[in-house]
Amino acid sequence: MEGTVSNGNCNGHTNGYKVHKNGHVNGINGTNGINGTNGKKLNGKNGNTLKNWRDDFHESFEETPLLVAILTYLSYVIIVVIGYIRDNLRYLGLEKDKCLNEPKIEGFVPLYQSWENFYKRNMYNRVGDCCNRPIGSIAGAYMDVLERDSEDFNRTLELTGKKIPAMNFGSYNYLGFSENDGPCAATAVERTTTTGIGVCSSRQELGYLEIHRELDLLTAEFLGVEDAITFPMGFATNSMNIPCFMEPGCLLLSDELNHASLVLGSRLTGSAIKVFKHNNMEDLEKKLKNAVVEGQPKTHRPWKKILIVVEGIYSMEGSIVCLPEIIRLKKKYKAYVYLDEAHSIGALGPRGRGVTDYFGIHPSEIDIMMGTFSKSFGASGGYIGGSKAMVNYLRANSYSIVYSCSMSPPVAQQIISSMRTIMGKNGNNDGLRRIRQLAWNTRYFRRRLREYGFIVYGNKDSPVVPILIFYPAKVAALERNCLSSGLGIVVAGFPATTIIESRSRLCLSAAHTKEMLDRALDILNQLGNELKLKYSRLSRVAEFREDDSILITS
Repeated sequence: MEGTVSNGNCNGHTNGYKVHKNGHVNGINGTNGINGTNGKKLNGKNGNTLKNWRDDFHESFEETPLLVAILTYLSYVIIVVIGYIRDNLRYLGLEKDKCLNEPKIEGFVPLYQSWENFYKRNMYNRVGDCCNRPIGSIAGAYMDVLERDSEDFNRTLELTGKKIPAMNFGSYNYLGFSENDGPCAATAVERTTTTGIGVCSSRQELGYLEIHRELDLLTAEFLGVEDAITFPMGFATNSMNIPCFMEPGCLLLSDELNHASLVLGSRLTGSAIKVFKHNNMEDLEKKLKNAVVEGQPKTHRPWKKILIVVEGIYSMEGSIVCLPEIIRLKKKYKAYVYLDEAHSIGALGPRGRGVTDYFGIHPSEIDIMMGTFSKSFGASGGYIGGSKAMVNYLRANSYSIVYSCSMSPPVAQQIISSMRTIMGKNGNNDGLRRIRQLAWNTRYFRRRLREYGFIVYGNKDSPVVPILIFYPAKVAALERNCLSSGLGIVVAGFPATTIIESRSRLCLSAAHTKEMLDRALDILNQLGNELKLKYSRLSRVAEFREDDSILITS
């Protein structure tokens, strides 16, 4: 079965090859009228244009080959069977290999369920050296990975004192601001000498400095919203603030691939939660329609609020939210939208303003705009932007504001400096150069992988590039061989992914040169041949191309 082809629809992650076809062939990352096209105005605000987003939306999810799926399931069956055999041998004292086993202490609740403990003991530990790798340098385009060794089958891992130089294709350093030199790093160091490292207090007490106010105002200007508020931790920006908006009697509609912080925040609200298929607008509309018609269970009273929770870029799939359709449904059914732009802010759009900029949509169309500073800005923390009334409400009621220490001033300075660079406020075009370099790198890298025959998930403009590996043994083999060849990557398997969709998740950066991309592609191509990872049965001619004319070289 070769899969199915669909043009211009957002029907989610289907069992087949889904193409939202087209080709923004000039390679500019997004719409917003930058290509001189006179599209349809969206509500007439700021003149932003939206030609037809379907004409510039290409995503692919190729179906897992049947034989590969069967053999992958069989691989896990063999691993589980051998694991149970070894557990019995350990119980009988015949297995000398020690393993990490959770101690049973009376009065203490086990940290792991029985299956989780079994999985970690017999599967995860065997490939533990491929995970949580420590580095001994900055997480820039290049990094030094600290070598580890084990003499007890990864029960313990010891540092050898050696460093492995590698190209960094695993960090979310989208715009290349993870640096220890340059103007951003210099201003952060200078801020340390004037305000110190920490403030040792929350915003509502003595922890709100002038630099925090400057960051809030600049973030609002950057996003194009009335007001914004910043937080010291990205995860808590979601998990501690969603409960401020929702309560029992409300309904949350959450994409099935939403991040754990969104899932946790949704559960803490006490609201009803319904999950819709990933990026599937038909499923979302069906659930919205039922919610409006049927109301709350038992009483059938109308829901107090309906909130649609989505992400800009989904960090494991590399897909981009169908935002125009989300807004259409929001208006049709009088719902609200919570947009998590952790991976899309800075990385999408001709001005780096995220997924709204990418589609040419005015930010006021989004009720709650959330994002983090730990990816494109080379710092840490998060923000929420929107109306002034909503932000003022958070200033008084957010758990992350009331009960946590304020953001470190040098971190805030790093965000301000990198954000000003992106906005072009530092007197040069370095920010625009980084945005366009990332856009070019993304399309070039994705196109070459497609030509090699890998199954690559996601959108043509997403800097998150998942390559499907499938077999658990090949996951470890690819990671180890890549590192020994000088390429640092991240791999993920079950339970982080579905059981037959183990993958390598590569992240592109504006700091990657074409030479680095070509070297990484050569390594992947060679290992793809050796490990038999080229499963794609589709045409190796991509429907899109990069365009050198967008690059800024001076």
